[in-house]
Amino acid sequence: MSTTTTEFPSPSYGGWLSKTEAWLDSRGKGAWIAAMVLGFIFFWPVGLALLAYMIWSKRMFKKSCRNRHAFRSNHWNGGLHQSTGNSAFDAYKADTLRRLEEEQRDFQAFLERLREAKDKAEFDQFIDDRSRRAAQPGQDAEAS
Repeated sequence: MSTTTTEFPSPSYGGWLSKTEAWLDSRGKGAWIAAMVLGFIFFWPVGLALLAYMIWSKRMFKKSCRNRHAFRSNHWNGGLHQSTGNSAFDAYKADTLRRLEEEQRDFQAFLERLREAKDKAEFDQFIDDRSRRAAQPGQDAEAS
């Protein structure tokens, strides 16, 4: 007499939920946002639950502004300074990149000077207004 035992898969807590979460994670933040929007469209509590989960699990803030600059510099600099094998193009690319970086530094310096000039003009205007207001009550008292 042979007894065969049928093994059933153990019920994992949230099996389909964890698979869905992994599937959305593999597609990125856009998939999470799309799922949330669709949840709001079809049944608002689902969209609200997805929004709460995204905020609670920090999925909304994975790629924040703090990381964008680091990503941009690592991503772009890695590919920009690699040789293509064409020496003429590499020389042109290096010259163009050097020129663009120089222009960017010059433009940043210009913006800084512009901000400083604007700040100085606003401060001078404030001081002038303040000195005029201080001088007015003295003139009013002399006129009386």
